[in-house]
Amino acid sequence: MRLLLFALFIVLISQQGLSAEPQNTATTKLCGVKEILPLPIIKLEIAVKELKDPVHITNAGDGSKRLFIVEQAGVVRILKDGKLLPVPFFDIKKKVKSGGEMGLLSIAFHPEFAENGRFFVNYTSPKGGLHTVVSEFQISKNPDIADKKSERVILTVGQPFTNHNGGQIAFGPDGYLYIGMGDGGSANDPHSHGQNLSTLLGAMLRIDVDKKGAGLEYGIPDDNPFTTRADARPEIWAYGLRNPWRFSFDPLTGVLYAGDVGQGDREEIDIVERGKNYGWNIMEGSICTPGVNPKCDMTGLTLPIADYGRDEGISVIGGYVYRGTDIPALCGSYIYGDWGSRRMWALHHTSPRVIENKLLLDTKFAISSFGVDEDYEVFVVDYSGSVYKIRQKQ
Repeated sequence: MRLLLFALFIVLISQQGLSAEPQNTATTKLCGVKEILPLPIIKLEIAVKELKDPVHITNAGDGSKRLFIVEQAGVVRILKDGKLLPVPFFDIKKKVKSGGEMGLLSIAFHPEFAENGRFFVNYTSPKGGLHTVVSEFQISKNPDIADKKSERVILTVGQPFTNHNGGQIAFGPDGYLYIGMGDGGSANDPHSHGQNLSTLLGAMLRIDVDKKGAGLEYGIPDDNPFTTRADARPEIWAYGLRNPWRFSFDPLTGVLYAGDVGQGDREEIDIVERGKNYGWNIMEGSICTPGVNPKCDMTGLTLPIADYGRDEGISVIGGYVYRGTDIPALCGSYIYGDWGSRRMWALHHTSPRVIENKLLLDTKFAISSFGVDEDYEVFVVDYSGSVYKIRQKQ
């Protein structure tokens, strides 16, 4: 059953082409912006270490306060009451092709996880040729351990190369699962997947995991934008993406933010909306793609709300809008970072423009992801093996 409490909200945001993450069942306490305050001085406080190549962190929204940390090789660990549990929640290393941009890349919990115990993962598999797998699993009788034999494969997408796999999955308050897919890899999008609506690559997908369509393990939402086009895949919500490694939804406004990793010149932050074309490989960020389309036609393309060049970083890591209450001056800021330069920024967007985009912190960490707990406080994942919580420096 859909989250009825959000029905009116969903109708409103669907009319705007937006979607959002489900409000956490454990709390409804969200900060709202009355005025933009000067950015605070922050610090990163260690939450857990001794991890192996962590790439994602999230909560289950079930009131347990647990954090689930994805390790790239195919393991999910639980941080519970400030301690890393010795037994993994989930271990599918034997199924996963890991290394580079491949591996177990994210986990998402069903909006009714507390009742049904269903969760979903995105991983790359070598079996029968390299491909992305989105699968459903169930928890076991022990809520801290998954039943890894319960796999139901929902969707597979062939990968022609080993990079640009995307990897993020997340639910919206509409109950649908959103899947970020990269263009399939190599340089310059050689197969032109980004501008091809007949492939699932280079796109943001939106599917219904509570229904099954004809010959499918999932349903197609009626309001997906391309359901009536014979030349388009109905799963597509938006397209023209290169590698949307990390995306998230502002639980207060419904805005979907994505960090789309660039090629050689620009890294970009997009607000992803229904049916829109974000330009790759015609454009890279706000410029025509060098070496591909030095003079391009931007007609019909949606530009990023922010982008930056190689003087600022080399691989954008999409983050979260801060909606916690510990740091009031961060309220409403979209926090994101860069893997290479190890910097973090805070961006304020009020449609149709960005009104602030400032450096928040110069870290020493290889930032691989961001995440939030049940109180919407933001965490930073260091690929070297640690997770940190953002705190205000006193």
